[in-house]
Amino acid sequence: MQSFGLTVDTFLTHAAKWFGDQQVVWAEQGIAVARFGYAELRERANRLSGALIALGMGQGDRVGTLAWNSRHHLEVYYGVMGAGCVCHTLNPRLTPMQLAAMIGEADDRILAVASDLMPLLREVLPLCPGVRHVVELDGCDDVAADGAIGIEALLAERGAAVPWGTFPEDAPAGLCYTSGTTGKPKGVLYTHRSNYLHTLRALQADAIAITARDTLLLAVPMFHANGWGLPFAAPAAGTRLVLPGRHLDGASLARLIRDEGVTVAVGVQTVWLGLIDHLDRTGEEVPSLERVVIGGSSCPDALIERLQSRLGARVQTSWGMTELSPVGTIAPAGAEPGSSGSAGRPPIGVDLKLTDAEGRTLPEQRETLGHLKVKGPSVLDRYYGADEDALDDEGYFDTGDLAMIDPAGNLTICGRAKDLIKSGGEWINPAEIEAIVGAHPSVRHVAVIARSDPKWGERPVLVIEGADGEAGSLLALLRGKVADWWIPDRVATIGTMPLASTGKIDKQRLRADYERGLIVAEGA
Repeated sequence: MQSFGLTVDTFLTHAAKWFGDQQVVWAEQGIAVARFGYAELRERANRLSGALIALGMGQGDRVGTLAWNSRHHLEVYYGVMGAGCVCHTLNPRLTPMQLAAMIGEADDRILAVASDLMPLLREVLPLCPGVRHVVELDGCDDVAADGAIGIEALLAERGAAVPWGTFPEDAPAGLCYTSGTTGKPKGVLYTHRSNYLHTLRALQADAIAITARDTLLLAVPMFHANGWGLPFAAPAAGTRLVLPGRHLDGASLARLIRDEGVTVAVGVQTVWLGLIDHLDRTGEEVPSLERVVIGGSSCPDALIERLQSRLGARVQTSWGMTELSPVGTIAPAGAEPGSSGSAGRPPIGVDLKLTDAEGRTLPEQRETLGHLKVKGPSVLDRYYGADEDALDDEGYFDTGDLAMIDPAGNLTICGRAKDLIKSGGEWINPAEIEAIVGAHPSVRHVAVIARSDPKWGERPVLVIEGADGEAGSLLALLRGKVADWWIPDRVATIGTMPLASTGKIDKQRLRADYERGLIVAEGA
């Protein structure tokens, strides 16, 4: 057999040759601002690879991106990876301090930044002495402020066609940070091979299953685990791709789905709640939509039923993690909804097992609550910069989730072994909030727990002992130190904080008391 490297540039090369005129649509506020084919995308991304090499970038060097789902972000994906460099996607919803820490640990040499995120960059850049160049995207054609260069000027001045795939398939391709299993952000370094195999997994008939007949709306941010791998899967299948920019409100998405004839839409449930709320208010319809793929957090059955009824589309629930590239399980497109909260079955390339708290494999793997562990060729073995693997003796990665598997093999996530809070598909670390609030002299004990929220999945509740009447000032301490959406919107003051036998705060009892109404929280 031929020696053929499994590198992600081959997806776009394939699309350029066989689906060269298939459109990629870039929109802002629900209106298309650019249309181009895969052949044009490949040509520009390849010249961008040449420009990066001309700027001194070598194989394995990191390029950070602060950008939305746009034409230029997609070009940067392939331009960076095709050159053998590493595309480090950064979440613009984080604070400047958090971003600077990630940029510094990754040793990013170049930052590619959307024009409307340049004010954020101005706060970040002084904290990142290792950054050599800034490339401004989405609207800047020439040399920009702050010493940045526009991407069009960069292509014109330094762009040149270069060979792609001149590196081994196990070379690093992408880097994304997550706090999904611990409170501290950790980097997950994807290889070309892992991304390639993940793409094949996503394209399976019982997975995301997009084809050249589909129009895909990518409403999951491209800074979330490589956009769930869909920037690779779409060109691999020749799928028409719609990039919505930063605007994911219901009105913008409804117009975009209708005008572009979207058949498959992918994103977290908060996005689809906004869409159906808009449709209910206006009476509009989205007749072309056939399927909606939901991830990020568990989706209640009532919401699934509402989505399917209002949109007239099938809903596929899924579960995954950044550490899994990210698809772990997914409900088949044509299947009836499984057990309550089910996230479907694992496609080929993912193996699951349940263990007890000590890591021993449970003798019964079905209808038993256990700690979920995962194994596969697109599953992390160690975090970026770590000295040791994050695997057990059998090579399984501990997800930090508690889960059950029903007799049909459907996975249900039942909670997390740790106390992280997932809000709108994003993680909130209670320990960071507790450390800031707990430093106030009037606070005896502080805890942050999750409450269920119909829109965001979960929201944090600040529970304090002491500090009567000072809730507002305590929340003010958080501003500028954590992301605004981390700040709790409900605060409860209690007389005595429940403690476990170890002397630590008993969060399990706190959550139970809150759910039973024994702890009353007021809106912040």
